Amino acid sequence: MPSFKIDVSTAIVFVATAPEPKMANKKTGERAVDRDTGAGLSTVGLLVSDEGEGNLYQVTIPETGYPEGLAPGMPVRVVGLKARDWENEFNGQKRHGISFRAVAITSAA
Repeated sequence: MPSFKIDVSTAIVFVATAPEPKMANKKTGERAVDRDTGAGLSTVGLLVSDEGEGNLYQVTIPETGYPEGLAPGMPVRVVGLKARDWENEFNGQKRHGISFRAVAITSAA
């Protein structure tokens, strides 16, 4: 499925939740990895405020793409943010949504 770039150049972005390892399989504890680089993936909550509207996004990012000590409330910049729609079927139920992925998150301070 295609992905779409999200322009956050005029947005104010804060960390809402600290990065946590993204799991490929929660039952076995297998961590999700980037297919191209093999780097472990993490998920971080970001509050993005732009043009008077604020949204909370759960963004997947390689563990090599963010600084140590990323904590809630920190202002950050997001590099290469993209959205991709997804759909799957699990136990006979169709599910769908939008996933967000970034190349890097850097401190805005």
